[in-house]
Amino acid sequence: MKKISATYLFTGNQPPLKNGILICEDDGTVLDVIDTGGHLHEQSRLEHYSGILVPGFVNTHCHLELSHLKGKIPEKTGLGGFLAAINQWRNVEDENDGTAIKKADFWMQTSGIAAVGDISNSWSTLETKRQSNLFYHTFVEAFGFHPSRAERAFSLAEHSETMFKELGLPASVTPHSPYSVSDVLFRKIKEKAQNQHSILSIHNQESLAEKQFFKEAAGPIFNHLQQTLGLDVSHWKPIGKSSLETTLHFLPKENQLLLVHNTFTEQNDISVIKKHRHLENTFFVLCPRSNLYIENHLPPVRLFKKEKLNICLGTDSLASNHHLSLLQEMITLQHHFPEITMQELIEWACFNGAKALKIDKLFGSFEPGKKPGINLITGVDLQNLKFTPNSKVKVLQGPVKKRIN
Repeated sequence: MKKISATYLFTGNQPPLKNGILICEDDGTVLDVIDTGGHLHEQSRLEHYSGILVPGFVNTHCHLELSHLKGKIPEKTGLGGFLAAINQWRNVEDENDGTAIKKADFWMQTSGIAAVGDISNSWSTLETKRQSNLFYHTFVEAFGFHPSRAERAFSLAEHSETMFKELGLPASVTPHSPYSVSDVLFRKIKEKAQNQHSILSIHNQESLAEKQFFKEAAGPIFNHLQQTLGLDVSHWKPIGKSSLETTLHFLPKENQLLLVHNTFTEQNDISVIKKHRHLENTFFVLCPRSNLYIENHLPPVRLFKKEKLNICLGTDSLASNHHLSLLQEMITLQHHFPEITMQELIEWACFNGAKALKIDKLFGSFEPGKKPGINLITGVDLQNLKFTPNSKVKVLQGPVKKRIN
């Protein structure tokens, strides 16, 4: 049994406890959390640290298979330029691809991440995930802008999903984005999701180009599909609605839904969501450092807070980020939105992420019976409870993979 304390203990879903004590088994299973009222009396075998204790982080959006693209794609090109670069590099063989994936998995473990919602377009990450101590839910993306590609795209996605599940790795087929999935393919994904009660994830309103594509059938995304990919776009007829409003009926209201990025989501979009589905099972995943890398723009976080939305955090990929660190994502959000409290940021990075992936029975908070991982964050402004540029994570107890039923 271990007794661990720090200047502040954040349970992940409750206000911080000054000099709180975490009591756990040697394997990290939580037995109890003690509120000392801020006053530590002499305790035998107590580990006490200067800093804050938090549960392991939950990275709800990552592209592990793009790890070999670290530093290869220019910043601030906009989504159209980024997609073109991704397409170019996807066609280039990289013998270090598998090594990069393993390194990225290791980096996430050492940065305090315990669980990941990972996007996959292939099974290149399968072996790393099988061996990793991290929990992974793999979102197998289906691509197919033209209706004629729907059957093949869906079949390929189902095949990849089966390969992950056969190794006991949770997975679900999900659409890539509103602009890359035809209505025919959307309907196939919807039917499968309803039958399996699976979790869905979709890239949502990541750029102004997406808005232009849906309202005008023009702009960088339209040009990417037509010119870079050489696709027939003659069937595409914009109807003057936002991408979210156009595709929301393909995302069943009874299924858990992760809307990723939301960089240009507006009040009207949130009103539309409220009419079509429940906010309780709708999660807004923010990847601020990726948004700055690609679009140099951040989501309307103040609007999301005002609307009391379920916010969680992701890193996106090393193709659009310099690190896979949720601490860095929190520091970035705090810098641009200083009114966000440390408690809110930690809840987004821990508890909300675990709820989004439906793993909150084991991850996301310090509660008896859970095994969420234990992180110590140092270099914190303890007087004002703010992260600083010098804040760092030390993993005191890493995750130990366990099947989630």
